[in-house]
Amino acid sequence: MYTSVVSKETNFETEQSPQPEEKIVIPPYRSPECHNKSFQAMNTLREQNQLCDVLLKAAGSEIPAHRVVLASSSPYFFAMFTGELSESRQTVVTMREIDSRALELLVQYVYTAEIEVTEDNVQVLLPAANLLQLTDVRDACCEFLKAQLHSTNCLGIRAFADMHSCSDLMIAAHSFAEKHFSEVVQADEFLALPTIQVEELVCSDQLTVPSEEKVFEAVVTWVNYDPEHRQECLAQLMEHVRLPLLSREYLVSRVETETLVKNNNMCKDFLIEAMKYHLLSNEQRSSVQSPRTRPRTPIGLPKVMYVVGGQAPKAIRSVECYDFKGENWYAVAEMNSRRCRAGVAVLDGLVYAVGGFNGSLRVRTVDCYDPGKDQWRPVASMEARRSTLGAAVMNGLLYAIGGFDGTTGLNTCEVYDPKINEWRSICPMSTRRSSVGVGVLNGLLYAVGGYDGASRHCLSSVECYNPNSNEWGLMAEMSTRRSGAGVGVADGLLYAIGGHDGPHVRKSVECFNPEQNQWRSVSDMSMCRRNAGVASVNGLLFVVGGDDGSSNLFSVEVYNPRTDQWGLLSTFMTIGRSYAGVAVIDRPNT
Repeated sequence: MYTSVVSKETNFETEQSPQPEEKIVIPPYRSPECHNKSFQAMNTLREQNQLCDVLLKAAGSEIPAHRVVLASSSPYFFAMFTGELSESRQTVVTMREIDSRALELLVQYVYTAEIEVTEDNVQVLLPAANLLQLTDVRDACCEFLKAQLHSTNCLGIRAFADMHSCSDLMIAAHSFAEKHFSEVVQADEFLALPTIQVEELVCSDQLTVPSEEKVFEAVVTWVNYDPEHRQECLAQLMEHVRLPLLSREYLVSRVETETLVKNNNMCKDFLIEAMKYHLLSNEQRSSVQSPRTRPRTPIGLPKVMYVVGGQAPKAIRSVECYDFKGENWYAVAEMNSRRCRAGVAVLDGLVYAVGGFNGSLRVRTVDCYDPGKDQWRPVASMEARRSTLGAAVMNGLLYAIGGFDGTTGLNTCEVYDPKINEWRSICPMSTRRSSVGVGVLNGLLYAVGGYDGASRHCLSSVECYNPNSNEWGLMAEMSTRRSGAGVGVADGLLYAIGGHDGPHVRKSVECFNPEQNQWRSVSDMSMCRRNAGVASVNGLLFVVGGDDGSSNLFSVEVYNPRTDQWGLLSTFMTIGRSYAGVAVIDRPNT
């Protein structure tokens, strides 16, 4: 007994119970091609009119289809075929509010999931997609139109988007019009706008304009397009023009003499308000605020900086561009000819390269670059040959100041009007100035330093040009002689950067306060530079290239006036350039 019990216990302990086997989970089989093949087969049946149970008719076109396919893709057709509407029982459905061409494309899209949006069909395709509630096609149309936005069509696209309740497209088109207002107002679409839409634009804080003059001129142009019906709207629009922000000279010479303003009492009140504002000190102005004294605060577009031509070491045609957002350099279209020591400026979104030296001759020719097309084209030539000139834009005109004609330094100046493609002479400076730096501040043009050629001395003197009186006046002299200095404007001050006095190349910098008529020194650059380009971007000054007296420079220094500190741009130009021109614009919408 004892033995058998022990034996049984031993057997019990040594036997192991079977473990349950793990089940392998096999996912259901899915065919990625099944749906595609099924819809391809159904589309073939549709094209052969087989098993179709509905015929859609629109403006003479007949489109056979399958109800279940239409209803599965379009909430519009789902409601039509599953509800109590009479169409749910009809085999022929007439659709009266849709373009037949768009309907054919959309039915095909339902079967194939493919559709081509083009300039020819987008205006009928979008409303049709809206009607059939095919939101993905509607969104594709909106994205297509966003990519087509241009100063000549953005207002029309905005109205189209508003009509069809495409809010994202409408916001994008309106924002485009605000950012490109200077070009938009030159298009026929602007002149055709109703009053309320003009008011919506000119009252916007986000309007991007070089100065408030552009807004004033736009309102006057719009009213004069149909004065009989629009004169009564003048005060309603002029209320939003920030006249106090215009220069006193412009208020007197242009606004006060405008017939529309003279004949409107409310507009005269706005003018008086602006003139009084100019009589106040800065402290008093801060306590007298109104919507018309508030500066516009446009949402900044991404900027790009073009460095045009230059010596490397001889005159070159190449142009490179720096993308501030991407922080990279890339090449763009070359100029039509070699050009260094030219004046470079931006007018109405176009980059102008004025005069210069082509390696053998000083030239009077002018090339104009369209960033949207990445193309250069010639415009009217200057009256005089000029290299080492200064170029600047003021009040919609391009100024060419001083320079060297191959024989002597020049005190002559001329101005270009892009509307008539002509140059004309203006009052000459009191001093001949080659290698002159120029800048525009508060509606006045400053010519800074340079070399007179007669005394063989570099200059510390500064002259200021008033376009309303066509006169030059002497201002306070710089603390040191500077020829080939870079000139830039930031925060209401004018900066003279680097340059040279004979063999001595400078890294020192000074700034001019126009209210005090005084120069003061600020922090030096990290290296000596002359013949550098200068650009002002978002309150910072970018000093591009130049030379240190022995070699051309690849680098770009950046000055922050608020901290009085210099830094170095992290990426360099692909080649060292001296005597290059610099221009900053909004990044092209390509």
